[in-house]
Amino acid sequence: MAVQQINLEDFIALGNNVIIVDVRSPGEYEHAHIPSAFSLPLFTNEERAIVGTSYKQKSREAAIKIALPFFGSKLLDMIENVEKWIAIEKKKNPGQQPTVVVHCWRGGMRSAAVAWILDLYGFKVLQLIGGYKAYRNWVLSQFQKNYSLKILGGFTGSGKTEILHELIKRNYPVIDLEGLANHKGSAFGALGQAAQPSQEMFENKLAVALYSMAAIENVWVEDESQRIGTVMIPNTIFTNMRNSICYFISIPFEERLNFIMSGYGNFDAESLKSATLRIQKRLGGLETKTAIQHIEEGNVKAAFGILLKYYDRWYEKNAQANVATPKIKVVPVQAEKVDPIANATKMGDLN
Repeated sequence: MAVQQINLEDFIALGNNVIIVDVRSPGEYEHAHIPSAFSLPLFTNEERAIVGTSYKQKSREAAIKIALPFFGSKLLDMIENVEKWIAIEKKKNPGQQPTVVVHCWRGGMRSAAVAWILDLYGFKVLQLIGGYKAYRNWVLSQFQKNYSLKILGGFTGSGKTEILHELIKRNYPVIDLEGLANHKGSAFGALGQAAQPSQEMFENKLAVALYSMAAIENVWVEDESQRIGTVMIPNTIFTNMRNSICYFISIPFEERLNFIMSGYGNFDAESLKSATLRIQKRLGGLETKTAIQHIEEGNVKAAFGILLKYYDRWYEKNAQANVATPKIKVVPVQAEKVDPIANATKMGDLN
């Protein structure tokens, strides 16, 4: 009996009780994959290159003959890995049998072969029609929709991310762009963070977040520049953000400076200097030199004072109407200090 197939729309509708098995090569998976998918490569990176070359230069049949020994040596490990993942999923959802969905790049021979052996063993298996390529088309389609957003703005050091996290605790709808990007936005945003995803992986994660909020009104999103570290917010989503009301929380400079010190003040001098040098062209030679000197002398607060003034100027410039994509409306919200709990209440009370 042939392995059953599932189209992309039905796959998306499956929800959480599913084990997604990505049989592409490790390199393909590491670049980007369906969020929550497990990697179960049919071929190593080197084996994939060998099989692909044979397919292009000789024939489909020649490629299959070369591939079979590579495939055969992995069968037991594949079955045992899927057994392990199913056991973990059953602990999360007792009494339910998770569905295994297998995919490769285009829903071709790689996923068909693995789906066949897993089905033969006895798992409930579906092969994703169109594979990861179909999923990417779905991802890109999510960026063509319009979303009901509320933008949380504020100068650097206002604790905006912490406010969003507090709103999440209170069950407000939130998309944490910096969390998806593994970056806090400024030149110092990578400090203490995991490695950033590729642009493609960031888009995959963002599409899932947007899809989950598509029917919800007033989803909170932090005001960002279009670039967050090494990744970019898709043009249409960035325009959607700029066309949404920005609620700008205004907190005194010294309060924000103290908050930044609590978050970044303990990083080593070399990391702080390296981050400062990344913006030296915009910061200016004299201010860069002075900030670096303060860091070397251990006066980190003075250095951050210079940097915070720079970011305040930068934020004001990007809020002006003459930028490429200006904000449609900014509503000021006054706050005495960086207090995520109190300030989340202020935001939650807004209509």
